[in-house]
Amino acid sequence: MRNVFDAIMQSGHDEDFCPVETDEFVPTDAPAGSREKIEVLAQRVMRGLPLWHPQDRSDYSGLTGAIRPRS
Repeated sequence: MRNVFDAIMQSGHDEDFCPVETDEFVPTDAPAGSREKIEVLAQRVMRGLPLWHPQDRSDYSGLTGAIRPRS
């Protein structure tokens, strides 16, 4: 799948989506907006899991590296 619209076409409309928490539903430490976080969210949807885990990273504390300003 290339994007969320492909996922909807393959799996049905969001009104049909009924997420179920399984052992695969674990929190991620990936920062919001990162490729890693987006991949985690995509995998959750494809596996029928809830999108947001209550223990997902909620801030940017402890992260280092270059921050690119928005243009």
